[in-house]
Amino acid sequence: MQVIGITGGVGAGKSAILEYLEQNYKVKNLIADKIARMLMEPGSECYRKLLKFLPVEVYNEDESVNRSALAAAIFSSDELRKRVNEVMHPAVKEYILGQIAEQKRMGILDYVIVEAALLIEDNYGDICDELWYVQTAEEIRKKRLMRSRGYSQEQVESMFRSQLSDSEYRKHCQVIIDNNGTREETYYQVAQAIKDKGELNKMEQQLDGVPLVFGLDIGTRNVVGTVGYKEEDDFHVIAQFSREHATRSMLDGQIHDIGRVGRTVSKVKDALEEQIHMPLNEVCIAAAGRVLKTVTTTVEYSFQEEVVVTGEDVHTLDLLGIEKAQQILNEHNDTNFKFYCVGYSVVKYYLNGDVFSNLEGHKAEVVSADIIVTFLPEDVVDGLYSAVGLAGLKVASLTLEPIAAINVAIPETFRMLNIALVDVGAGTSDISVTRDGSIIAYGMIPCAGDEITELLVQHYLVDFKTAEHIKLSSTTEKEIEYQDIMMIKHTITAEEVWDLIQPLVFSLTEDIAAKIKELNGGDTVSATFVVGGGGKVHGFVEHLASELELPLERVALRGEEVLQEIHFEQQEIKKDPLLVTPIGICISYYDQKNNFLFVRFNGERIKLYDNNKLTIVDAALRAGFPNEQLFPRRGKEINFYVNGKKRIVRGEPGESAVVRVNGRITSINATLEPNSDIVIEPSTVGEAAVCRLEELEEYGRVVITFEVNGRMITCPKFAEVNGSLEPPYYEIQENDWVEMRSFYTVAQIMEFMDVEIDLDSEILVNNKPADLDTQVYENFSLEWEVISYRTPLSEIESVYGQPEEPVSAEQEVKDAALQNTEKETVEEAAIPKDVNEEAGSIEALEPEITNEKIPEAETVEEQPEGEQLAETESAQTEEKQVEVSEQELTQEELEEKFLQSQQTTESDIRPTIRKKPEPAPVKAKPETPSLQVIVNNAAVTLRGKSSYVFVDVFDAISFDLNAGKGRAIVTKLNGEIPSYTASLKYGDVIEIYWED
Repeated sequence: MQVIGITGGVGAGKSAILEYLEQNYKVKNLIADKIARMLMEPGSECYRKLLKFLPVEVYNEDESVNRSALAAAIFSSDELRKRVNEVMHPAVKEYILGQIAEQKRMGILDYVIVEAALLIEDNYGDICDELWYVQTAEEIRKKRLMRSRGYSQEQVESMFRSQLSDSEYRKHCQVIIDNNGTREETYYQVAQAIKDKGELNKMEQQLDGVPLVFGLDIGTRNVVGTVGYKEEDDFHVIAQFSREHATRSMLDGQIHDIGRVGRTVSKVKDALEEQIHMPLNEVCIAAAGRVLKTVTTTVEYSFQEEVVVTGEDVHTLDLLGIEKAQQILNEHNDTNFKFYCVGYSVVKYYLNGDVFSNLEGHKAEVVSADIIVTFLPEDVVDGLYSAVGLAGLKVASLTLEPIAAINVAIPETFRMLNIALVDVGAGTSDISVTRDGSIIAYGMIPCAGDEITELLVQHYLVDFKTAEHIKLSSTTEKEIEYQDIMMIKHTITAEEVWDLIQPLVFSLTEDIAAKIKELNGGDTVSATFVVGGGGKVHGFVEHLASELELPLERVALRGEEVLQEIHFEQQEIKKDPLLVTPIGICISYYDQKNNFLFVRFNGERIKLYDNNKLTIVDAALRAGFPNEQLFPRRGKEINFYVNGKKRIVRGEPGESAVVRVNGRITSINATLEPNSDIVIEPSTVGEAAVCRLEELEEYGRVVITFEVNGRMITCPKFAEVNGSLEPPYYEIQENDWVEMRSFYTVAQIMEFMDVEIDLDSEILVNNKPADLDTQVYENFSLEWEVISYRTPLSEIESVYGQPEEPVSAEQEVKDAALQNTEKETVEEAAIPKDVNEEAGSIEALEPEITNEKIPEAETVEEQPEGEQLAETESAQTEEKQVEVSEQELTQEELEEKFLQSQQTTESDIRPTIRKKPEPAPVKAKPETPSLQVIVNNAAVTLRGKSSYVFVDVFDAISFDLNAGKGRAIVTKLNGEIPSYTASLKYGDVIEIYWED
């Protein structure tokens, strides 16, 4: 199969060419525009990414993307077009690569056609075998677009400017299709381009366009090769060749000398290639049932809703059964062998719980299957792969010999009966049993024709080849001539041979009969078919019938009668029981392509069972590569508690593992191709998490402001960490217990202000009676009777300055809620109406800086407020004027003050008096626009935009959009189901979760 990329300017007529190819050739068209349309459906990953920046005008009322509006928008804005392309192009390319890989595995099509306007810009040349350029004059393209799509001339010209020039297209493409004439002329060029690709582009194993199947029956005594093809229900054999092993390189179905078996296979391959006049590269093989393990299991697959079952669904169900059986076997494997699946048979299919012979085409919510999976040890499978590999062959499929035989000897129409099939080879006797339309069991006896041959070797003193000649001749000749190892010639009768081998034949048939009954649940079967050369020895069928307690006519050799649908082009070939398994191997190719593939992983050659969905991850796990080194690893996280609730700050993600396949960087989830050379550099660990107190959502501003006796007092906000006060820049450690303090008690404010109050007088907080333990929050009012100030207020203000701005009522509620205070208390806490009037704006509170000395009597703002308060409240306080700095301290000085307060207890906070010798202007920091909402009962702040829509929330929370496992995502905004573009406002309550 080849991949052809077709490109050209918009309106060049690429779709007509794609339609022509689809109607006249075995192709699959992958159209980038259609794929992009599918990938941006509402709810998809691409849709969510686009939603973050696409203008509202490009959406329909049902929130789907209006393609025409989007096209107009992106072709009029280079920046928007770039952002859309960054989202869509990688997703489209990944989808196309997956489709190409799937078609290559299926091996049905001749070509996959990839059509994309930006084929060259997006480097599709790397994945295409050939690029075609559909060339059409701009004037023709312009008329087409304006007529068929309704674009304006300005829109069309904008589109043309955004695409490659004619010379660039010609530079990168190997085939030019001139589409300026009639359709017939264009189609002729396309047909000629396909024809010019020549016979070399066809599958090498083809006859008149029909793929050929090459099957090898690698037996203990000989190797039989068959080449043919299937036409409806018939199989046509165009060539067959058999060759005996020169030595006993195989014993009991097991390859002992890989090199010698490989040479025999090579000779069979060469002979067949000479007959059919074409090379053979891929081969189907079967393994004998030596050390056979079978697992019977039931597997079920549920759909999200009722669907029509496809062939792919049935195949997926089979693969799930194989994987489940492999897991069961691995759990119960008490040997040192590694077992691999070599074949399977479905006993029954179920559709919504009812038995069905064929699921495809029916509607179902649940499909299931009873399946028998067969396994053989690794060394048996490896020996077969190595032998055919030495002959330059690649394995196309692997099956089990009894599975291959039953496909020919017992047609599906016979399987309603309880029948046994015995394939008596040279080294093993393989058994399968059918009943109720299915194969219900497989089994094996490790003795067969070779045991009889070895008896003849010992008795007549001949080599193995001569003994084999005596055995075979005894079934057709009355007298047999042979020469022993002493070079003496002898003549014996067939009866003498029969008498000699009879005890061994009886023993062999007794074992086979016992195994058949065991596989059939302890009962005999209704009939038994015998295939293979071993069953042709005298007395075998008769004694087997006796042991099975069946009439002789119900135990029979199957040969010509089961090969009625097999057509041999070589007239000299006689239909014989010996041919059942070789032909069955070829036919099994069409039913199930069980296979292994080999890759090299970090220098080590490994083998994997090909279930048609292997990825680089599977190879890594098979090679024992640590799973944690495949994916980015986050740095160490911090676990701590804030106000009693657990909080986690995750470390930074590391770099992903670097995956190279055949030298090219690819994804860890890329499809695994046979014989790939994979190199993986382990992922890295990111930086450990770092979080400072000031970065916590609960921390907010670094200061807190109260109204005391009508004056605004600013105090430092502090937090306790493990019982100790810490500054804003404190880095939180593992298991720290953080208590945020967005309030002061009355006693703490008294201590901070270093004031003596009349405890006998009434204390009011928000005009309500209070005591020293009452909690005072941001902008709360406090009234008390002052006896004296031990530290003037002006000195406190010189350290902490005036408040930046009054905090909103909403912020008060939030802070109170974070401290687990009762909601009623917060709601009742009214902010005095004159706070803003008295405190004024930030600009009003900031002193004006000037070089001239202004008389204190003329500037109210410069008179220390503490002294004014003292004059009005207590006659005992001396009048005094203290010069203080009219400038707030720098951040560093504020933090130093905070550190000093850390060394005191909560009830022993003292102000630090500092003076600035040279005041400087205060520069207000611009605040980043932000919006606070509640998501899943947690406060979340959105930052970086002037306005926010619902989808922006996903950037601010940790919610894995890939963890749905078939479930739908539920989103709510203030109890209602929102659109992704719904506007957000302060305090909105949002819920996001997976539907149960």
